[in-house]
Amino acid sequence: MSKPTRLFEIIQLLRAAKKPMTAQEIGDQLEVSKRTAYRDIATLQSMRVPIDGEAGIGYIMRPGFDLPPLSFDAEEIEAIIVGLALLGRTGDKGLLRAANRAANKINTALPDGAKHGFDQDALHVSSWNIVPASMVDTALVRRAVREEEKLQISYTNAELVETTRVVLPLAITYHVDVIVLAAWCELRSDYRHFRLDRISKCSPVGLNFHEIGGALRGKWQLL
Repeated sequence: MSKPTRLFEIIQLLRAAKKPMTAQEIGDQLEVSKRTAYRDIATLQSMRVPIDGEAGIGYIMRPGFDLPPLSFDAEEIEAIIVGLALLGRTGDKGLLRAANRAANKINTALPDGAKHGFDQDALHVSSWNIVPASMVDTALVRRAVREEEKLQISYTNAELVETTRVVLPLAITYHVDVIVLAAWCELRSDYRHFRLDRISKCSPVGLNFHEIGGALRGKWQLL
């Protein structure tokens, strides 16, 4: 997550908070260190964002720091509620945390007259899923897709044969029973699909593929 994005996220967290948040709590929400959270808060304060508090006690946003209100009709609000809740079925904990942050942002930015619709208890979505647990961090894979970073993976196929290969991650598909990574495989010099629950190890290799990512993804979509 880039620093500008973190700063925006901290503003949203503090605007939605009912009580002071510590740097550790902010860091946990954004998946960064406490030290990074301290630095980001100091940056915001230097930009005259009205954040009060101190280390060890917590931070809170003074009233009056508002963004323009969002405008949704009743069905749009219901679509957001159901859509965010459905993320629980993916088994991707990182996406679920992001969904909760998104819901807090939307609820904070809605005009008072629309908040009741967003908080309603009339719509419920079961979080049940049969997606097998993965040994790798799905957030790491999603970031690699987003930032077009090459990954080295250890993969076990249906015949229980394990191979180590470098892949160019292109897309993730969330099926009802499995999560699949679509990638260009350097070992096979071809497109391959990898079940995340069969990847035992996964790490960036420090190389990107920005110059060919769009073309590879476009050809994959035509398969």
